[in-house]
Amino acid sequence: MKLEICTWPDEVLAAKAETITEVTPELQELIENMVETMYESDGVGLAAPQVGESIRLICVDQTGPKIRGDLRVLINPEITECDGEVESEEGCLSCPEFNAKVKRKERVTVKAMDREGKELCIEADGFLSIVLQHEIDHLEGVTLADRAGRLKQALYRKKAMRWKS
Repeated sequence: MKLEICTWPDEVLAAKAETITEVTPELQELIENMVETMYESDGVGLAAPQVGESIRLICVDQTGPKIRGDLRVLINPEITECDGEVESEEGCLSCPEFNAKVKRKERVTVKAMDREGKELCIEADGFLSIVLQHEIDHLEGVTLADRAGRLKQALYRKKAMRWKS
């Protein structure tokens, strides 16, 4: 089932997400719904807070949205190592009609659990590294709009408030 995507400046997007303590059937259902929502929204990543669930869960597919060849579901992801720096233009499903240049780490190592609760480690660079950092930002209550300059953020806030009224 496709879920509704929360948009900035929704409060759930600003909160630090809670750690997941067990893999339940409800969590599996949420994962399925998030994956469907990510693909149907033409996204390459989606974090649980973006669909109103303040828990540490992300799904990413660097080949998406059309190919759908590298789906990764990460529970309690954590960046354990990083180096280098890269700047790229990013968009976000929770910030429609908004793009911003963001500086990220060029390479990251992420530890997490898969959807069965088994530990995994991903060493990523390039686009996958950027997507992982973007989605993990959501778990810390940071959106793309938050990473933009104050002027760009203020202009976007005006636009977003018009949509909500």
